[in-house]
Amino acid sequence: MNDPAITLSRLQACPFCERVVVKLDELGLDYRSRFVEPMHSDRDVVKRIAGIRTVPVIVDERTGVTMAWVAGEWPDLPDYDALEQVA
Repeated sequence: MNDPAITLSRLQACPFCERVVVKLDELGLDYRSRFVEPMHSDRDVVKRIAGIRTVPVIVDERTGVTMAWVAGEWPDLPDYDALEQVA
């Protein structure tokens, strides 16, 4: 079995991360969770991926899309049906 293309970097019990989990599940998208360090200053992996240390961060290897929670706002998830039609 192949690993899912989508990786969600998240914290345990983070309400913003849980919202993303619910949405990904609603959309029926396969993903893997990468739990990150609780200390903000220790999240170097997230910093390398998204340029910030804040979570949640989604990376989709198939589409090259990286999304992060910034300034209290979460961008809309891409329309995966439309992306599939283009690919």
